[in-house]
Amino acid sequence: MSISIDNALNTLNTYQTTDTAADKLSDTLSKDLSVATDDELMGVCKEFESYFLEQVFKSMQKMVPEHEYESSSSKTMMEYYQDELMTQYAKTATEKGEGLGLAQMLYEQMKRNYEL
Repeated sequence: MSISIDNALNTLNTYQTTDTAADKLSDTLSKDLSVATDDELMGVCKEFESYFLEQVFKSMQKMVPEHEYESSSSKTMMEYYQDELMTQYAKTATEKGEGLGLAQMLYEQMKRNYEL
């Protein structure tokens, strides 16, 4: 099985130039949440917990020793897929309620702060 160089480069360029999770979270948190519904508020809290877990997972992944025999191109592609996997793990853990419980704590605190 072969991978075309153009496809690999497009994937790599996408990986290197976007940090959409951080940008999306920043945009969401900059909104006025005092008029948000309960569902919207919980969504923001889950989004934050998911992003937090993703960063924890990625930091943990960095502690795993790398193989010396990997080429630089395969290493870059492997990093891309590992990052995507960590993102999905974090989202799944948060959505299923198997995360840290951070979303629920944030939700309750924000409801008190916004008097909702």
